[in-house]
Amino acid sequence: MLKNLFVYGFTLAFLQLLIACGPAPEEGQAVPEDVETISTETGGDQTAEAKEAEILIVAFGDSLYAGYGLEQTEGFAPDLQAALTKAGKDVRVHNAGVSGDTTAAGLRRMDFVLDSLSRKPDLVILGLGGNDLLRGLKPADTRANMEAMVQKLQDRDIPVMLTGMLAPPNLGAAYSDEFNVIYPALAKKYDVALYPFFMDGVVGHPELFQADGLHPTAAGIDIIVGKIAPQVAELLED
Repeated sequence: MLKNLFVYGFTLAFLQLLIACGPAPEEGQAVPEDVETISTETGGDQTAEAKEAEILIVAFGDSLYAGYGLEQTEGFAPDLQAALTKAGKDVRVHNAGVSGDTTAAGLRRMDFVLDSLSRKPDLVILGLGGNDLLRGLKPADTRANMEAMVQKLQDRDIPVMLTGMLAPPNLGAAYSDEFNVIYPALAKKYDVALYPFFMDGVVGHPELFQADGLHPTAAGIDIIVGKIAPQVAELLED
């Protein structure tokens, strides 16, 4: 999948240019992901079930996980839950996606989210970093925050699956080279599962994006889930 880096990077550069066409955000002003926040408690979870599912997965990320701009049943978490249920898994996917979160924000709230759950998750799917890219934050800081979150989860004996992001080339070759190795390097160092690029199958297809050019439509989420779900199901078998 990483062999398609150039294609992904070129398209992400185009998306970055879409943002540049608008007014530059002031310090502390919301960028597109900040417009709407999804609660980490209710998020995209489907209607509460009388009986707790056998498997609890936490989807911990930003607006791409939270289901920004979509109906409550159309986001990543409920769509993944539906796909895994169809595959015969008794599973609940808890939506812990918060629009606008950087890796630093995710790190700050991780303990609270985990402590608020009814029980220890069987898997945490961790996908942050897109907002770090939009803000041009230092890759070294992104890596440190991601590593701290992986360590927190492993300290709690919770299996982890990383979903990666790729830097647009207009941020510079040095930046891209430093950012793009973050997720594979952490997956190797901590022996955790990796889905290299969350937006695989969607980037390069404008019809699969909402009007902002950044967030997938419901059809785009279906494609993403269709690619990720088999790997998640395989992890649940281990």
